[in-house]
Amino acid sequence: MTTIYHNPRCSKSRASLEMLEARGINPTIIKYLDTPPDIAELTEILDKLGLRAEQIVRKGEALFTELGLNDKSLSNEEWIEVLAQNPRLIERPIVVSGNKAAIGRPIERVIDIL
Repeated sequence: MTTIYHNPRCSKSRASLEMLEARGINPTIIKYLDTPPDIAELTEILDKLGLRAEQIVRKGEALFTELGLNDKSLSNEEWIEVLAQNPRLIERPIVVSGNKAAIGRPIERVIDIL
């Protein structure tokens, strides 16, 4: 089963979804801004990505600065809590396929896990 954590307003997210569909894959689409992943789900996604939470933070988002995160040193667990509470800060798109996951930037990363 393949799942995409999708933001339809993001061109990279739309391109990843289109690429999956062109390959005959009809993923479960989670509009993560409407239905944010909880702490357990984020932890599982990060394990599949092989990344720490800080590595999937969109540091260019205005919200990142508004929350004063550029001046903070947080543990992985604290970053996960921040992301669960502020899904706009999650890098997108994230595609999960089985026990693997990839951030679709560039889109070729998604192809590698299929």
